[in-house]
Amino acid sequence: MHKIFITGGTGCIGSVTIYNLLQSEEVGKIVIATRSNTTDPLKLWLGEDLDPRLEFITLDVSNYSEIDRVLLEVDPTHIIHLGAYQSPDCSRDHIGGMEINTGGTMALFDAAEKLKNLKRFVFASSAAVYGMRSKYAQGIIPEDVPLAPPNHYGIWKLAGEHLARFFHDNTKVPTVCLRLNTTYGKGRDKGKTSAPTNALKAIAMGSVKGELMPFEMPYQGRENYHFVEDVGAQFAAVTLQPFEGFGAFNIQGATIPIKSFLELAAYEAKELGMGDFVSLSIVDNAPPNLFICDLDHTKIASTFSSLPLSAISEGIRKSLIEFKKMAAKGTLEYSKPAS
Repeated sequence: MHKIFITGGTGCIGSVTIYNLLQSEEVGKIVIATRSNTTDPLKLWLGEDLDPRLEFITLDVSNYSEIDRVLLEVDPTHIIHLGAYQSPDCSRDHIGGMEINTGGTMALFDAAEKLKNLKRFVFASSAAVYGMRSKYAQGIIPEDVPLAPPNHYGIWKLAGEHLARFFHDNTKVPTVCLRLNTTYGKGRDKGKTSAPTNALKAIAMGSVKGELMPFEMPYQGRENYHFVEDVGAQFAAVTLQPFEGFGAFNIQGATIPIKSFLELAAYEAKELGMGDFVSLSIVDNAPPNLFICDLDHTKIASTFSSLPLSAISEGIRKSLIEFKKMAAKGTLEYSKPAS
């Protein structure tokens, strides 16, 4: 039976990944290392009664000696490293971002080299390892183009990928890096790219309150979208499915103009009877989307099997339904954007 150690397991992606891992009978235990000790994101997916296979350990990934002690004590067969400062935090606190996103990752890999039963290491990277979209002449961007991160977060994630490769070279443990872009849907509450999710929340919250809640996207251009349920399923798949070697993969998603995403949201809201509560727009003179789009995901699709890829309209529809239920129960977290 697999014993999986996961950092950042109570965050958005960690929670939906755990939900998918628990669908496998091969998973005997999931040890969740968390700094926050909150289980609310997990309950979005698992309900109030959490699975007995879950075990929680309080751990700050910037505490390097504690990482070493805890990991050796747990002795996992699989590691998923999701714990990190997100883009806004890294921009505000460069040194703190480095200590967590690079130092914590290095400490985890160093400790993992001592494990005797480890079968897989999965590292959550980011599309922020690429350069600006204008840097590339290609219509579709594969994983092997030159990398030039546009912010500190991307720099730390690229460093993590190099540490992952170095770890595999030293241990031969199969190691996977997944490059994420804009994840949207249930549980997506933080980070610069949570804006599409907040647009959907504004519709759902407004429909329950009976008032129009205008939302303006803070950036414009095109964006690469991943539905949160697909993201969790893909993290679980690359953790459990057969794989040898080292690989960095663009996670499956779809790129469309931000304006088109908002139009799809308006259409799906109308179909669900929420059309009177749609007021979506883009801020005047909004800056361009910083992160790259048009990512090629043929590599991951050909390496792993049966990976889900929801149409954006389907992901939006599911999200609106979930958010309306949550708003009706009073559990939807949404703050109106500052005017």
